[in-house]
Amino acid sequence: MTEQARFPGVFIHESSYVDDPCEIGEGTKIWHFSHILGRVKIGTGCNFGQNVVVGPDVTIGNKCKVQNNVSIYAGVTLEDGVFCGPSCVFTNVNNPRAEIERKSEYRKTVVKRGATIGANATIVCGHDLGEYCFIAAGAVVSKDVAPYALMAGVPAKQIGWMSKAGARLGEDLICPIEGTQYRETALGVLEEV
Repeated sequence: MTEQARFPGVFIHESSYVDDPCEIGEGTKIWHFSHILGRVKIGTGCNFGQNVVVGPDVTIGNKCKVQNNVSIYAGVTLEDGVFCGPSCVFTNVNNPRAEIERKSEYRKTVVKRGATIGANATIVCGHDLGEYCFIAAGAVVSKDVAPYALMAGVPAKQIGWMSKAGARLGEDLICPIEGTQYRETALGVLEEV
């Protein structure tokens, strides 16, 4: 049975592999030299660039974009609308050793709806990335990230706020792309007005 017959409405390039069992939503595209391991759930309308590895036991929401050379390991969950830039990195164990199996020590990483992870950024396991946050290229995230936070540097620090539309917010906290107004709460969290 061909990959197209196994997953109707899904494009899987002939150089890619999809192990069983997997669920892949309609409209998803998996490009060159990628490998989707078993027990993976992928939503609808996703796009995976070349040389992407997913799984096992990973859940990816709808309309996610995973660019070239990204590996998404067990313990990672991407909610809807997440963007993973080229060669970004996820870890799943804090203290790996080649000679010691630590599969029971995988730490969970949840990337919330609409988050963006820039090219070559590293996400250290065991942290949540908030809704619509923006991780700058090359940043190393080693703590939880607030919704809408703009994070940059090594280690990553918050340097501002981003809108849902992906624009950096100025002091007025109004999105320059779509005009949405935001406000910072007393707890230092950003929310739409």
